[in-house]
Amino acid sequence: MPSEQLIQAVAVTAELCGRTFTPAAAAVFVDDLARYPEAQVLGALRRCRREVRGILTVQDVVSRLEDGRPGAEEAWAMIPKDEAGSTVWTDEMAQAYGIARHLLDEGDRVGARMAFKESYGRLVAQARDDGRPVVWSPSLGHDASCREAALLEAVERGRLTLSHAVEIVPSLEHRPQPLLAGQQRIAALIGGIATKTV
Repeated sequence: MPSEQLIQAVAVTAELCGRTFTPAAAAVFVDDLARYPEAQVLGALRRCRREVRGILTVQDVVSRLEDGRPGAEEAWAMIPKDEAGSTVWTDEMAQAYGIARHLLDEGDRVGARMAFKESYGRLVAQARDDGRPVVWSPSLGHDASCREAALLEAVERGRLTLSHAVEIVPSLEHRPQPLLAGQQRIAALIGGIATKTV
Protein backbone atom coordinates (compact mmCIF):
# COMPACT_ATOMS: atom_id res chain seq x y z
CA MET A 1 0.00 0.00 0.00
CA PRO A 2 1.63 3.30 -1.03
CA SER A 3 2.09 5.89 1.67
CA GLU A 4 0.27 9.19 1.71
CA GLN A 5 3.69 10.86 1.28
CA LEU A 6 4.27 9.00 -2.01
CA ILE A 7 0.81 9.78 -3.35
CA GLN A 8 1.27 13.45 -2.46
CA ALA A 9 4.77 13.54 -4.03
CA VAL A 10 3.44 12.07 -7.29
CA ALA A 11 0.57 14.57 -7.41
CA VAL A 12 2.81 17.58 -6.69
CA THR A 13 5.49 16.47 -9.15
CA ALA A 14 2.93 15.89 -11.90
CA GLU A 15 1.38 19.30 -11.28
CA LEU A 16 4.78 21.03 -11.38
CA CYS A 17 5.43 19.29 -14.70
CA GLY A 18 2.16 20.59 -16.12
CA ARG A 19 -0.11 17.59 -15.64
CA THR A 20 -3.04 17.07 -13.30
CA PHE A 21 -4.13 13.55 -12.46
CA THR A 22 -7.65 12.31 -12.00
CA PRO A 23 -7.86 10.08 -8.91
CA ALA A 24 -8.02 6.98 -11.14
CA ALA A 25 -4.96 8.02 -13.16
CA ALA A 26 -3.03 8.89 -9.99
CA ALA A 27 -3.85 5.45 -8.54
CA VAL A 28 -2.55 3.68 -11.68
CA PHE A 29 0.59 5.87 -11.77
CA VAL A 30 1.38 5.11 -8.12
CA ASP A 31 0.57 1.42 -8.63
CA ASP A 32 3.08 1.28 -11.52
CA LEU A 33 5.75 2.54 -9.11
CA ALA A 34 4.77 0.22 -6.25
CA ARG A 35 7.33 -2.47 -7.12
CA TYR A 36 10.23 -0.10 -6.38
CA PRO A 37 11.45 0.86 -2.89
CA GLU A 38 9.54 3.95 -1.82
CA ALA A 39 12.68 5.86 -0.76
CA GLN A 40 14.11 5.42 -4.27
CA VAL A 41 10.85 6.57 -5.87
CA LEU A 42 10.72 9.67 -3.66
CA GLY A 43 14.30 10.50 -4.64
CA ALA A 44 13.47 10.01 -8.33
CA LEU A 45 10.45 12.30 -7.99
CA ARG A 46 12.69 15.01 -6.49
CA ARG A 47 14.94 14.70 -9.55
CA CYS A 48 11.91 14.84 -11.85
CA ARG A 49 10.82 18.13 -10.29
CA ARG A 50 14.19 19.61 -11.22
CA GLU A 51 14.73 17.94 -14.59
CA VAL A 52 11.47 17.02 -16.37
CA ARG A 53 10.01 19.58 -18.72
CA GLY A 54 6.58 18.55 -19.92
CA ILE A 55 4.21 15.78 -18.98
CA LEU A 56 5.44 13.46 -16.22
CA THR A 57 5.55 9.76 -17.14
CA VAL A 58 6.28 6.61 -15.17
CA GLN A 59 9.41 6.19 -17.29
CA ASP A 60 10.61 9.64 -16.18
CA VAL A 61 10.50 8.40 -12.60
CA VAL A 62 11.91 4.91 -13.21
CA SER A 63 14.84 6.22 -15.26
CA ARG A 64 15.86 8.42 -12.32
CA LEU A 65 15.82 5.72 -9.63
CA GLU A 66 19.03 5.61 -7.61
CA ASP A 67 19.28 1.85 -7.25
CA GLY A 68 23.05 1.58 -6.97
CA ARG A 69 23.72 1.14 -10.67
CA PRO A 70 26.25 3.63 -12.03
CA GLY A 71 25.41 5.89 -14.95
CA ALA A 72 26.59 4.86 -18.41
CA GLU A 73 29.71 7.06 -18.42
CA GLU A 74 30.80 5.93 -14.95
CA ALA A 75 30.12 2.30 -15.88
CA TRP A 76 32.25 2.62 -19.03
CA ALA A 77 35.09 4.19 -17.04
CA MET A 78 35.04 1.21 -14.66
CA ILE A 79 35.50 -1.33 -17.48
CA PRO A 80 39.06 -2.70 -17.78
CA LYS A 81 40.44 -1.96 -21.23
CA ASP A 82 42.79 -4.97 -21.29
CA GLU A 83 43.16 -8.47 -19.82
CA ALA A 84 45.34 -7.27 -16.93
CA GLY A 85 42.69 -5.00 -15.41
CA SER A 86 40.09 -5.94 -12.82
CA THR A 87 36.77 -4.50 -11.80
CA VAL A 88 33.72 -5.18 -9.70
CA TRP A 89 30.75 -4.67 -11.99
CA THR A 90 27.01 -5.12 -12.29
CA ASP A 91 25.32 -7.81 -14.36
CA GLU A 92 24.29 -5.10 -16.85
CA MET A 93 27.86 -3.84 -17.18
CA ALA A 94 29.12 -7.37 -17.85
CA GLN A 95 26.47 -7.99 -20.53
CA ALA A 96 27.10 -4.63 -22.23
CA TYR A 97 30.83 -5.28 -22.18
CA GLY A 98 30.23 -8.61 -23.92
CA ILE A 99 28.62 -6.69 -26.78
CA ALA A 100 31.37 -4.05 -26.98
CA ARG A 101 34.39 -6.28 -26.42
CA HIS A 102 35.01 -7.27 -30.04
CA LEU A 103 35.24 -3.57 -30.97
CA LEU A 104 37.78 -3.00 -28.19
CA ASP A 105 39.77 -6.01 -29.41
CA GLU A 106 39.83 -4.43 -32.88
CA GLY A 107 41.10 -1.14 -31.41
CA ASP A 108 37.88 0.80 -31.97
CA ARG A 109 37.49 2.46 -28.55
CA VAL A 110 34.97 5.03 -29.76
CA GLY A 111 32.74 2.39 -31.33
CA ALA A 112 33.13 0.16 -28.26
CA ARG A 113 32.13 2.99 -25.93
CA MET A 114 29.08 3.83 -28.03
CA ALA A 115 27.99 0.18 -28.24
CA PHE A 116 28.53 -0.27 -24.51
CA LYS A 117 26.54 2.82 -23.55
CA GLU A 118 23.61 1.95 -25.82
CA SER A 119 23.45 -1.64 -24.60
CA TYR A 120 24.01 -0.71 -20.95
CA GLY A 121 21.24 1.89 -21.00
CA ARG A 122 18.81 -0.62 -22.47
CA LEU A 123 19.80 -3.33 -19.96
CA VAL A 124 19.54 -0.99 -16.96
CA ALA A 125 16.14 0.25 -18.11
CA GLN A 126 14.93 -3.35 -18.44
CA ALA A 127 16.32 -4.32 -15.02
CA ARG A 128 14.62 -1.34 -13.41
CA ASP A 129 11.40 -2.04 -15.24
CA ASP A 130 11.53 -5.63 -13.96
CA GLY A 131 12.33 -4.37 -10.44
CA ARG A 132 15.59 -6.35 -10.22
CA PRO A 133 18.05 -5.12 -7.58
CA VAL A 134 21.63 -4.38 -8.51
CA VAL A 135 24.07 -7.31 -8.21
CA TRP A 136 27.83 -6.68 -8.07
CA SER A 137 30.43 -9.32 -8.95
CA PRO A 138 34.19 -9.30 -9.53
CA SER A 139 35.89 -9.70 -12.90
CA LEU A 140 39.56 -10.29 -12.21
CA GLY A 141 42.42 -9.72 -14.64
CA HIS A 142 46.03 -10.93 -14.65
CA ASP A 143 47.54 -8.08 -12.61
CA ALA A 144 47.37 -8.98 -8.90
CA SER A 145 47.70 -5.38 -7.73
CA CYS A 146 44.73 -4.39 -9.91
CA ARG A 147 42.70 -7.17 -8.32
CA GLU A 148 43.41 -5.86 -4.82
CA ALA A 149 42.64 -2.26 -5.79
CA ALA A 150 39.33 -3.20 -7.47
CA LEU A 151 38.20 -5.33 -4.54
CA LEU A 152 39.19 -2.73 -1.93
CA GLU A 153 37.31 -0.02 -3.82
CA ALA A 154 34.24 -2.27 -4.01
CA VAL A 155 34.43 -2.87 -0.25
CA GLU A 156 34.81 0.86 0.42
CA ARG A 157 31.75 1.61 -1.73
CA GLY A 158 29.64 -1.11 -0.12
CA ARG A 159 29.45 -3.21 -3.29
CA LEU A 160 31.12 -6.27 -1.74
CA THR A 161 31.61 -7.33 1.85
CA LEU A 162 35.13 -7.50 3.22
CA SER A 163 34.74 -11.22 3.90
CA HIS A 164 33.79 -11.83 0.25
CA ALA A 165 36.82 -9.84 -0.96
CA VAL A 166 39.11 -11.85 1.36
CA GLU A 167 37.69 -15.11 -0.04
CA ILE A 168 38.74 -13.96 -3.52
CA VAL A 169 42.12 -12.44 -2.58
CA PRO A 170 43.26 -13.85 0.80
CA SER A 171 46.12 -11.33 1.09
CA LEU A 172 43.50 -8.65 1.81
CA GLU A 173 43.08 -10.27 5.22
CA HIS A 174 46.39 -8.69 6.24
CA ARG A 175 45.16 -5.16 5.50
CA PRO A 176 44.26 -3.02 8.51
CA GLN A 177 40.89 -4.57 9.40
CA PRO A 178 39.43 -1.72 11.48
CA LEU A 179 40.13 0.74 8.67
CA LEU A 180 38.52 -1.43 6.00
CA ALA A 181 35.55 -2.36 8.18
CA GLY A 182 35.01 1.32 9.03
CA GLN A 183 35.21 2.31 5.38
CA GLN A 184 32.69 -0.39 4.50
CA ARG A 185 30.21 0.85 7.12
CA ILE A 186 30.66 4.48 6.01
CA ALA A 187 30.20 3.58 2.33
CA ALA A 188 27.02 1.67 3.16
CA LEU A 189 25.64 4.58 5.16
CA ILE A 190 26.53 7.24 2.57
CA GLY A 191 25.39 5.21 -0.41
CA GLY A 192 22.26 3.97 1.31
CA ILE A 193 22.98 0.58 -0.14
CA ALA A 194 23.12 -2.41 2.21
CA THR A 195 26.28 -4.41 1.73
CA LYS A 196 25.65 -7.93 0.60
CA THR A 197 27.64 -10.91 -0.47
CA VAL A 198 27.17 -11.68 -4.15
